[in-house]
Amino acid sequence: MLSIYFGKYEGDNYINNPDLYFDNTYEDEWLNDPVSKEMVKDIDRSELVGPNLVVSPVLGSIPVTRLSGGVKTLIQVWHDQDHVYNATACGDNCAQWLLKAGEERDVLVRLGYIMHFTGEPFKIRIANTDEIVETQIDLAKKVILAGLLD
Repeated sequence: MLSIYFGKYEGDNYINNPDLYFDNTYEDEWLNDPVSKEMVKDIDRSELVGPNLVVSPVLGSIPVTRLSGGVKTLIQVWHDQDHVYNATACGDNCAQWLLKAGEERDVLVRLGYIMHFTGEPFKIRIANTDEIVETQIDLAKKVILAGLLD
């Protein structure tokens, strides 16, 4: 299940800057994975050819370190179960991928805003309060009423 911690998260396994962390720690096998390739195509509208090459319709041939912060975060969330990632760099276009990761296994990310999730009903656990929500309105109400966004 996807769990989201809203607000300031503190933990030894927390990655505040997933973009920079990805650039220094990604593994080639992550970038050969079909799911990673789908993410890059969907989020960045580019083709992930392999661990050293992305073909962008706008930028041409680029290294994987030039991918967007959102897709870098998604790839790490999908492949690295040892860390909690700050998903605030992810836009609403990343929401379906976070839900998909949560369908595969338990996932915890940190958000500093209320991301828009479509495809209701869904199951998201608000980690701060241990409540399960199934709609976007319920998610927004619970987060706002609990004062989870600083």
